[in-house]
Amino acid sequence: MTAPRDASALEPLIGSWSLHVDLPGADIPEVPARATFEWLFGRAFVLQTDTVEHPDAPDGHIVIAPDPARPGGFLQHYFDSRGVVRIYEMSFDGREWVLLRQKADFSPLHFAQRYVGRVSDDGDTIDGQWEIDEDGSGWRTDFRLTYHRMRELP
Repeated sequence: MTAPRDASALEPLIGSWSLHVDLPGADIPEVPARATFEWLFGRAFVLQTDTVEHPDAPDGHIVIAPDPARPGGFLQHYFDSRGVVRIYEMSFDGREWVLLRQKADFSPLHFAQRYVGRVSDDGDTIDGQWEIDEDGSGWRTDFRLTYHRMRELP
């Protein structure tokens, strides 16, 4: 029998977040977007649901699971409304959140991707950016993505 999966280290992500996207050089008005993180099967997995109210931006369902090959690491299983399916290696230490995709999986690898986000001291903001490496020459900013925790009204 295998050991039970436990994603408890992801507790700081659990809840609802508004998203702010900043596309370099784009003159796009602010688009309402939201992410929710919730537990699945106790604390075995985390389900992330992303909703973006713009026809050109994908909605997503993401399942985050502990990575049996990397103790303390995670795998993010990404599915979106465009039909894109990807797997990202993920690390999260409570302060820094890193997603990395550098090899083909369910989708061909036309470019490498990386997200690096930093959690604020109060835990209410994750400020980060998606980066892209199209040809092995190095990372460049694709777009900034900031999460702001949404608080329930009393």
